[in-house]
Amino acid sequence: MEKTEWVHCPVCGNKTRNQIREDTVLLNFPLYCPKCKQEMLIEAKHLKVTVIDK
Repeated sequence: MEKTEWVHCPVCGNKTRNQIREDTVLLNFPLYCPKCKQEMLIEAKHLKVTVIDK
């Protein structure tokens, strides 16, 4: 079974509404945090999430 993790907001550290698996690859994904109400672009590969600076 694939390992899954919740995507955490890079600003406040809260869980978002998205989950990713080990084999998930995200490029230029608009991540929205319902707690701090901010949206940012992220990339994810091998469960490692990085923020894309504009």
